[in-house]
Amino acid sequence: MWPIARDCLDFGLLTGTIQAMIYCVVPKPLADELYPKLVKHYEHDENVTVIIDRREFDRRARRGNTDAGSQRRIVRDRRRARVPGELPALANASA
Repeated sequence: MWPIARDCLDFGLLTGTIQAMIYCVVPKPLADELYPKLVKHYEHDENVTVIIDRREFDRRARRGNTDAGSQRRIVRDRRRARVPGELPALANASA
């Protein structure tokens, strides 16, 4: 039998049950103070994992570019253009 990843067992992928997982994300500037306290607080809760946020920039901000105008998505009207002109009058159904 192949080796089974511990994560597969943790998430119940092999047993058919899915357990909730909570990630407690600590901002990097507060990591020295909060991380040890939170790890100790949640040490007996298997569903909680304390992690430190290591991101250097927001991916959506395109590598630190803060010019909001250049980052805006262009939204186009993708509907078909309407045929110019007026519709003919409807025929009277009683005539």
